[in-house]
Amino acid sequence: MRAYARKAGADEALWGLVGLLHDFDYEKFPTAEDHPFKGSEILKERGYSEEIRRAILSHAEYSGVARITTMEKTLFACDELAGFITACALVKPGKSLAEVEAKSVRKKMKDKAFARSVSRDDIVKGAADLGVDLEQHIAFCIEAMRTVAKELGLEGAAETSA
Repeated sequence: MRAYARKAGADEALWGLVGLLHDFDYEKFPTAEDHPFKGSEILKERGYSEEIRRAILSHAEYSGVARITTMEKTLFACDELAGFITACALVKPGKSLAEVEAKSVRKKMKDKAFARSVSRDDIVKGAADLGVDLEQHIAFCIEAMRTVAKELGLEGAAETSA
């Protein structure tokens, strides 16, 4: 989210916050009836802005909240893809984002058994709604994630010396 905010000349802190908060309620409220609605209520009680809450609500197709702003579209476009890229990294020998390429992500998208809970349709629709080429979107997200690979636990296994 921060990388796309930078690219758009938008508020990196705001976009980053939305990216971090959008699924905070999912473990406690994983159903479509509750997520992200309960989270939005919690954020409202804690004084978070309508802009943040609306973006979070809009990331769920079933919420009825249309994605209008670039931030909202970006959140949707990056949500499923970030999880899929993470899964791709975790099956690499070194468990590292450095080993992941856009072409290999596209190939893995065709394997319906791989990371089966990730919606390929949402990934494709997200890139289209954002107005970017899917392969370029994937590559951009991989690069953005590489900059925080250590924090994501995806910088790879430490090499051992003999």
